[in-house]
Amino acid sequence: MNLNIVAFWQTLSATPLLWMTITIAVFLFADWLFLRSHHFPLLNPVLVSILVLVLLLSLTGTAYSQYFQGARFIHFLLGPATVALAVPLYRYFTKLKRMFWPLLGGLIIGSSTAILSVCFLGRWLGLSQPVIVSMMPKSVTTPIAMGISGKIGGIPSLTAVLVILTGIFGAVVANGLFAVLKIRDNSVIGFSIGVASHGIGTSRAFLIHPEAGAFSGLAMGLNGALTAILIPLFYVLFGFF
Repeated sequence: MNLNIVAFWQTLSATPLLWMTITIAVFLFADWLFLRSHHFPLLNPVLVSILVLVLLLSLTGTAYSQYFQGARFIHFLLGPATVALAVPLYRYFTKLKRMFWPLLGGLIIGSSTAILSVCFLGRWLGLSQPVIVSMMPKSVTTPIAMGISGKIGGIPSLTAVLVILTGIFGAVVANGLFAVLKIRDNSVIGFSIGVASHGIGTSRAFLIHPEAGAFSGLAMGLNGALTAILIPLFYVLFGFF
């Protein structure tokens, strides 16, 4: 009987649709739990989903490569979802034009800080070059970050983990941090979150206010493009690689 169950599971787990369905179901549960907790930061849906899925993969002995055969359909949607974030921004286009130069300055400073802090701290802590390089695009949305990491000699899978952790951390501390700093402008809050915490932070920004979400989506896209330019530039200037 046990052998039949094992054989059935092995056959079922090889079907790509299974893990895609499980991933969606787990996220819906995590989102429901997040809403029931009145948006308690540590119950962020992405964080809860990751923990549950890791537990399921460990209990079933499923390799990540096998899991990704189903999850790749969701991964593909990251690109269109990122582009779609430009739609809410249209409502605030007038304010965007008025704040263009301050936002540009914040983008350059934020992006540069995210990259250089990793380089200097990584060297100070004695981290290996591949690890430092993998960490450099940690504040960029996952598809862009993995592409950058692969091109500069990093480890894309490690980069993906660091990107997710960065996003979750930003989503968890965002409300409390801005409350302490007494920052109440939704455009500033959103743009800061987008530069530092990409898509996961952006989802949190939309919960704060639609304007914060719109500006966060803008910052996420611009930071991805700027990071791809700044990392080679810092290489030429400082010789990090």
